[in-house]
Amino acid sequence: MTTSKFNSSAERVCAQSFSFPFLIFTVLFCVCLIVANLVEIKTVNIGFTTITAGMVVFPISYIINDCIVEVYGFRKARMVIWLGFAMNFFVTMMLQLAILLPGTAEWQGQDAMIATYGGVPRILTASFIAFVCGSMVNALVMSKMKVASKGRYFSLRAILSTVFGEGVDSLIFFPIAFLGTLPAGVIVELIIAQACMKTLYEVIILPVTIRVVKYIKRVESLDTYDNDVRYSWW
Repeated sequence: MTTSKFNSSAERVCAQSFSFPFLIFTVLFCVCLIVANLVEIKTVNIGFTTITAGMVVFPISYIINDCIVEVYGFRKARMVIWLGFAMNFFVTMMLQLAILLPGTAEWQGQDAMIATYGGVPRILTASFIAFVCGSMVNALVMSKMKVASKGRYFSLRAILSTVFGEGVDSLIFFPIAFLGTLPAGVIVELIIAQACMKTLYEVIILPVTIRVVKYIKRVESLDTYDNDVRYSWW
């Protein structure tokens, strides 16, 4: 069931596909993923645990994912997830091409560029797999819980979907990205710390998320329930 100001499903799909809020969500989602993957190579000691620099921006993508599922539904979230995947792949290819291009005599940063971005393919490969799995799980849990709860308990749904999504993401990402370069104990610590802290991030920012969702629902006159959706990844 979808509540909308539009008279036909065709009009509704067309309008929400090209609405300004949806485009903003999509752009922010892709940018957050790209930035997170570029800075994920750096591990950060915050005193009581170790995290990666991607922690600063990556959880925002899950918050955006929750907003898209809540307002536009699982189908739209799935489309944005795959778009984010494609944009990440494009950035990876362009970085590797830039490294391979011969520099001028004045260019002195080749070694630094290789050191910084040369390992990006492995990080992004891990991120691609973890991101798709984690994001899809997040969207699926959010969508199914909304239908089951008849749209109630948004806060609980947002937190639980993040717990499942981030848990899957961390379990896949860190072993692939850092196995052989970091001690096993550090990898386990990263998995636990990242999943917990990203969920905490979601909880802290939840009041903002709630207001954004309410605002977008009002502006779009849209509140999607995935009663008849097919939960495929494609």
